Amino acid sequence: MSAHAIGGGGDHEHGHAHGPTAFNRAFAIGVALNLGFVAVEAFYGWRSGSLALLADAGHNLSDVAGLLLAWAGALAGQLKPDRRHTYGWQRASIVAAFANAVLLLVAMGALAWEAAERLRAPTATEGVTVVAVATIGVLINALTAALFIAGRKSDLNIRGAFLHMAADALVSLGVAASGALYLWRGWAWLDPLASLVIAAVIVAGTWGLLRQSVHLLFDGVPEHIDLVEVDRWLANRPGVESVHDLHVWAMSTRDIALTAHVVMPAPPPDTAFLDEVAHGLHERFGIGHMTLQIESLGCEHGCARPAGLPPHA
Repeated sequence: MSAHAIGGGGDHEHGHAHGPTAFNRAFAIGVALNLGFVAVEAFYGWRSGSLALLADAGHNLSDVAGLLLAWAGALAGQLKPDRRHTYGWQRASIVAAFANAVLLLVAMGALAWEAAERLRAPTATEGVTVVAVATIGVLINALTAALFIAGRKSDLNIRGAFLHMAADALVSLGVAASGALYLWRGWAWLDPLASLVIAAVIVAGTWGLLRQSVHLLFDGVPEHIDLVEVDRWLANRPGVESVHDLHVWAMSTRDIALTAHVVMPAPPPDTAFLDEVAHGLHERFGIGHMTLQIESLGCEHGCARPAGLPPHA
């Protein structure tokens, strides 16, 4: 958590609160498990003639790339700021989340294309092999997804990794189900049809990740933060007359920053006001980096306020 006052109250700085949960072990385990499974699934998919298995192997390979990408983004975000990058490389985690979403959508597009081609000319598969290998895939992907479940709500990059692995578990489950139905009914078209349905479900689930990551890349206000409420809360602090030039954006998939000009006719004599505001923003809104410019006089030339914010009472 950090707080600064520039202008009326001088310049004060308080400590930052960093230290996101380390997922290095989760990434390492996930990459190792999925690389091994890709080799097994591709071999048996080729041997059994199952498009669903081969497509799932290709998707698992894209997930390995996605995990490595998310891992790189998380590691880059931990690099310390320097003279050339004063915020460090925290935004790398947002870029990784965006790239993960694009990678998953491309993989599903390729899967849907191949499935549509196979529907035109269904071919027989080895149902027992398909069911056995796909069931192993469900277990491996579900285990890998579970490694990231703790961080999926607080970190968009970790959510991308979680969605990738949860999607793979769903794909493998669909493949296993189609293999079982093939054994029972002998319907060769089930394999590509299951692939199409699964691809559609995953695309629908991934769209939110793509939309959120693009929103954050362009300094959008994080979706869980109500800017009107933040503005109102700041304006209602004791001694505050008005707030303008309010900006809230994501520095990374975990860290949120705020800057604002606060008009206070009687600037605070010490840092107690800043400490209280910094604590409140962190506890109420999850904003950990705050910069306030305290002004003793109101703005006479039209202050910048985001569209949609009501005037202060």
